[in-house]
Amino acid sequence: MNIRHLALAGASASVMALSALAVPAFAQQTPSAASETCLPQGNFALPAYTSVEQLADGRVTFRLCAPAAQVVKLISNDIAQIPLGPNGGLPMERDATGLWQVTTPEPIPADNYRYNFQVNGAKVPDPLATTFSRERAGVNSTVDLAGPEGDFQRWHADVPHGTVTQVTYWSEPLGAMREANVYTPPGYMNGRESYPVLYLVHGAGDSSDSWTQVGHAQNILDNLIAAGRAQPMIVVMPFGHTPDCPGSNILANTDFGEDLHGALIPHIDATFRTLDDSDSRAMAGLSMGGSHTIRFGLPRPDRFSHIGIFSMGLGMGPDDVANYSAADGDMLRRSAAELDLVYYAMGTDDFLYGTVAPTRAMLDEYGVDHVYNETGGGHTWINWRRYLADFLPLLFTD
Repeated sequence: MNIRHLALAGASASVMALSALAVPAFAQQTPSAASETCLPQGNFALPAYTSVEQLADGRVTFRLCAPAAQVVKLISNDIAQIPLGPNGGLPMERDATGLWQVTTPEPIPADNYRYNFQVNGAKVPDPLATTFSRERAGVNSTVDLAGPEGDFQRWHADVPHGTVTQVTYWSEPLGAMREANVYTPPGYMNGRESYPVLYLVHGAGDSSDSWTQVGHAQNILDNLIAAGRAQPMIVVMPFGHTPDCPGSNILANTDFGEDLHGALIPHIDATFRTLDDSDSRAMAGLSMGGSHTIRFGLPRPDRFSHIGIFSMGLGMGPDDVANYSAADGDMLRRSAAELDLVYYAMGTDDFLYGTVAPTRAMLDEYGVDHVYNETGGGHTWINWRRYLADFLPLLFTD
């Protein structure tokens, strides 16, 4: 079963909620009723509307057929024009056939976006979407809006393509079955060469498929490798969450660290053709994954030589930096001498921007040289895809 099938399976329960709000699509209706409903008519009939339409001026229209619904909104954490929060979303208007519609007030930049509909208060994926991304719990519909700004993260027919495989493994430290998605570069399947490995971790609201389904890491790698700008590498995208434990802290989750070092890395080295040494291993992550990288990658030069931290830092709590330094100070001094790269990226509109100064001061205190990439924008995939594209060419170079 491929990743897309897994996402579709996850969406099925939510789509059932929508079907309960409307007349079933397979129901036979009279000609007079057919002209009064947006629902498909007859067995195997296709809907007569497009759920996402990119307009010539860059605005985007979203549609949903739900004749029995009373209130429908468009919701998204990625589209800046859509208000967030319990009262957020863009209200949609219903026509006489039960088709709900809204057009964004401003153009949306070309990129990949997650979205869903809220129907009578219930979050529902787009039943006409063809791509989805799992969250930690639930599913998002995704749409790729055309434009040259997003070409770096799109699939292109004229470049060689790698393969994404979902793997499962038993974690002895956690006593649980775990999953990860693994990208292998073009040529891996028919070759004998061994490759360096990047461990790439998602954020708190996401899952192990987020870096591929919405982050498009596989496309970014294919395009960079084809252009000669990045080294061919294996990329392991683990599930950043672990089984819930009372009082656990997802940003300082030692269970994840024990699983990473005690189960996942040994499994990957035993299963794939990896270069099994610290010079050929990197770790990076966004948000929560950035915290995992700070805590379980940065102070482990015995495991990693290259580190990437996206949209995360220390200093959210009054004792955050002090506690980290007390626990990992000795290894940080070793990291300062042995790491080949520490890359740190943050948007000026990110709600975690205030953690940059204490984090960089801590790195300076221990003599850890780092590349700092400050951009505009906030805590979004629009930034994270670009941080990855900026980071990858710096890995495993002579």
